[in-house]
Amino acid sequence: MIGGLVLLPAVIFSYKKFNKNRADGDINLFDFKEALKGSLACGTALFLGTTLQQHAFTYDLEAGKVAFITSLYMILVPILGIFLHRKAHLNLWIGVALGIIGLYLICMNGSDFSGIGVGEICALSCAVCFAFHILIVDYYCTRVNNILLSCGQFLFAGIISMVCMFIFEDVNVNDVFDMAVPLLYAGIGSCGLGFTFQVFGQKTTEPALAALLMCFESVFAAIFGWLILKDHLTARVLTGCAIMFAGVIASQLDFSPKNKKEVNDND
Repeated sequence: MIGGLVLLPAVIFSYKKFNKNRADGDINLFDFKEALKGSLACGTALFLGTTLQQHAFTYDLEAGKVAFITSLYMILVPILGIFLHRKAHLNLWIGVALGIIGLYLICMNGSDFSGIGVGEICALSCAVCFAFHILIVDYYCTRVNNILLSCGQFLFAGIISMVCMFIFEDVNVNDVFDMAVPLLYAGIGSCGLGFTFQVFGQKTTEPALAALLMCFESVFAAIFGWLILKDHLTARVLTGCAIMFAGVIASQLDFSPKNKKEVNDND
């Protein structure tokens, strides 16, 4: 809800600017029905993903294990994309494979998958929801104004969350105010900025590559943990960061035989 409310002034400004500069034949990025459908679809996927992830922690799972399972959306996105007739090239599959190896080294640190319980299933379901969220954003980000889409998904996710909160949780208002700073950061930073940048970024980025880049949050978590929380960066974590970076680089290279043939012909 905080993320949506913070973006409302930007939505109003964008709406005025769009109407001022709109030319004949331009797509109406503020079409109410399209914005409503996009916001509801994105918001529902976002609500399910975040709720399932948080629920996974109630089963005493290590944070690294939940982070790694959640990040499997990186490989789910290109797999689901195949059914949507989106072809993922060899370089992207190599990048995803390296990304998963890097994430394992960063997140898992001594954990294993010897027991698959309800918590692990919740985390995996969360990964599926986030994969669908990325694909839904990819569909609507060229049809709806990006700030409006971002604001709408937060408000829908917030409304659904608030209803479920009063149904399933024991609400203590004092506890909410005690957590004001983390909640404001999550609302303004993670939602208002982070997820909004995702919508803008996906406008010109393939969904599978966007998933790979967003999994880089584990790398930034390790770096800022070292800078701010004085965490110790082990050789394992540094190796994982390096492999993930190599995965991003590999995803930008072209290994197709066609291009190699063209280079040889030019020589």
